[in-house]
Amino acid sequence: METLGHLAHGFAVAFSPTNLLWCLLGTTLGTAIGVLPGLGPALTIALLLPITYQVAPEASFILFAGIYYGAMYGGSTTSILLNTPGESATIVTALEGNKMARSGRGGAALATSAIGSFVAGTIGTLGVAFLAPVVVKFALAFGPAEYFSLMVLAFITVSAVLGSSSVRGLTSLFAGFVIGMIGVDLQTGQPRFTFGMTELLDGVDVIIAAVGLFAVGETLYMASRRYAGKDEIVPLRGSLYMTAAEWGRSWKAWLRGAAIGFPIGAMPAGGAEIPTFLSYAIEKKLSKHKEEFGTVGAIEGVAGPEAANNASAAGVLVPMLTLGLPTSATAAIMLSAFQSYGINPGPLLLTTQANLVWGLIASLFIANVILVILNLPLIGLWVRLLKIPAPQLYAGILVFATVGTYGISQSPIDLVILYLLGAAGFLMRRFDFPTAPVIIGMILGPLAETQFRRAMTISNGDWSVFYKHPLSLTLLTLAFIGLVGPHIWAFIEHRRRRGPEHVPGDA
Repeated sequence: METLGHLAHGFAVAFSPTNLLWCLLGTTLGTAIGVLPGLGPALTIALLLPITYQVAPEASFILFAGIYYGAMYGGSTTSILLNTPGESATIVTALEGNKMARSGRGGAALATSAIGSFVAGTIGTLGVAFLAPVVVKFALAFGPAEYFSLMVLAFITVSAVLGSSSVRGLTSLFAGFVIGMIGVDLQTGQPRFTFGMTELLDGVDVIIAAVGLFAVGETLYMASRRYAGKDEIVPLRGSLYMTAAEWGRSWKAWLRGAAIGFPIGAMPAGGAEIPTFLSYAIEKKLSKHKEEFGTVGAIEGVAGPEAANNASAAGVLVPMLTLGLPTSATAAIMLSAFQSYGINPGPLLLTTQANLVWGLIASLFIANVILVILNLPLIGLWVRLLKIPAPQLYAGILVFATVGTYGISQSPIDLVILYLLGAAGFLMRRFDFPTAPVIIGMILGPLAETQFRRAMTISNGDWSVFYKHPLSLTLLTLAFIGLVGPHIWAFIEHRRRRGPEHVPGDA
């Protein structure tokens, strides 16, 4: 009942005319960004981070959440009609959705995607509302040693999930640590890694780093990969309404996808890729129409993964709000927005910033309704966005990034840092190093250092504090398993495939 009371208060905040307009703007912009190939919510939110210096926190996060949810919806349009996933989470949607579009069932594919996103997004948002207070009660038992161990676990799991290899992910994470350490050490007052430059005494602004790595770096990377030919947009044929048979095949897949996506998204090693592929595999196994998979397109292969994608997007908010742990690139950018307001997400956030948290959660319910209304009737408008010339699109992003960054402090040094990090972001994308761990390292690295120092101070320098506490030991053990487990499993699989080695016997 307490949660219902908080939700009622949240709806009072979200239904204010100003916040409703921000929600509408976010969902509309997010859908448009999701439709455009190569762009995603992380890049867009990074581009809009400078507004945090002018707009109230509730309005900013309602806007960002609308963009986040909207991009999840819009990404399916590109996958289905263009066979070009905007993000890795929509790869599975393209497998069956584009085949449905080519066989004249594109309308049904878009409909099951939109409605499934609504169902799963609503279930996931309910999960955030009711699970977050439970996680908070658990997190209040954490001391400095437990928090440090939890951050180590997050570093290991997130770096492994977001990168193509754990080595690349951890390398990006270490780069984020180094950038996060720039500036004056708050405990000793000594400058670190400033190279004598007074402009670096306050450190590198997380917003500038996020815009540089995501907006500038990603744009340069996309521009470098532009080719002369054009992707074929499959014409939308058929009704946008599903038949009774298609409803019957979809609704179970929506529920299964939501049940898979939310808990995986809420884990420290969460994300949308694992639940979408898992949902697709389950739907293929359970379907009575296996012959449609990979041929004319099976509607369950669109419904399940899309539901899992949106439910996992909601799940990502649980560790971010309650523990301050981002488990995706978009969550890392949103966490930097919290820092720009001087707000530290964690167990006390739900009480110290009740208007913000519960207003944000309530706005997610509203965003889901708006997105269904926006996506199905206006599908023709979203398809037209695919015809925007790439050079104008990339140039516009760079202009917005430059103007927004300069507006933060009117410092030319910030622009130099922006484009240096943009060039670094381009090289990281070019050589397949994930950029999200850099932001995670920048934000959580100094926090982990602080918790480590506190734990060592309390224990008078006794390192056993990290393994004498059962919860801390459990978290560090999980981190160790996450680091070495995949390599051990790969070695076992390699030996199994080779079979028993032939040992020559005696003649």
